[in-house]
Amino acid sequence: MKIFIDTANLNEIRKAKALGLVDGVTTNPTLLAKEGEEAETLIRKIWEEVKGPVNVEVTGMTCEEMVKEAKVMATWGEEIVIKIPITSEGLKTVKILSSEGIHTNVTLLFSPSQAILAAKAGATYICPFLGRLDDISFNGLELIRQIRAIYSSYPNIETQIIVASIRNPIHVIEAAMLGAEIVTIPPAIIEQMVKHPLTEKGIAQFLEDAKKIGTKK
Repeated sequence: MKIFIDTANLNEIRKAKALGLVDGVTTNPTLLAKEGEEAETLIRKIWEEVKGPVNVEVTGMTCEEMVKEAKVMATWGEEIVIKIPITSEGLKTVKILSSEGIHTNVTLLFSPSQAILAAKAGATYICPFLGRLDDISFNGLELIRQIRAIYSSYPNIETQIIVASIRNPIHVIEAAMLGAEIVTIPPAIIEQMVKHPLTEKGIAQFLEDAKKIGTKK
């Protein structure tokens, strides 16, 4: 399973990269706005840092607007992935871009039927939002299970699943067990995944015992 980091903050990306945990990056207009830097400049910096897929989201609503935006964004790095919302106009956009070799990520996806349509349109990736479904008392992991089962039934489907809207480390574990190719994780969740109270207790005990080594005469 690959790990993408869900942030537009360069320091957070560099910190995760130092741990060997950045196969790619996902951004959105909200994350980019937090950084207070012009979008193109920041995305180019992120791509230079990661040298892997960097997801950037269009803001247009019509196919014409989205295609125009996407073609500009695709020049911001060698592996730019264009995030497109799952709408009728979005699907038309995905079809056009995929035919021109531009990688796409169909986002804001909440149902298996939407996942089927995205794959048929030629999406490189889809982004089902796990946590947002859990937030409204729907089982987000069941959505991932259904999509994985559908895609696995058809070998010609090449669309990869990026599990998004991760709320906790359990989401990561369950997504991995269900066979999702990629999970995009906020930096805070990565920190939670590293830690375990028994690990910390064990380190403290080892350090305490180490003080005793070589002290006897």
